[in-house]
Amino acid sequence: MQMTTALLIVNPCDDEEDNMAMLACHSEQGEMFLMTRYPDEDELEITLDGEPSTLDGVKVTLSPTRLLIEIAAADADALNGDDSLEITHSTDASDLAEVEETLQNILKGTGTYISEL
Repeated sequence: MQMTTALLIVNPCDDEEDNMAMLACHSEQGEMFLMTRYPDEDELEITLDGEPSTLDGVKVTLSPTRLLIEIAAADADALNGDDSLEITHSTDASDLAEVEETLQNILKGTGTYISEL
């Protein structure tokens, strides 16, 4: 599955939401993607167009223009039947450090983060 977005919206630690880490984006076609995790949870949650799924073992690769999310084939229903989601983004280079921090917080202890920055 593929999406294109202008901006990755992140919050590495939302004080008002019990320190939840959150990454979100809206595609050019109006689809919404959301990935969140509370620090005391063992799994993360992915929401695609309003349908939440709780997962572990997620692998995420971040590059300056691409975010690749890979999940187990058994969890493919979380991504409308696909085991990966490739998001092409135009996030400003100065904001990528915060995106990276957020992904590390979301995946710590429950997934794999790969940086291509």
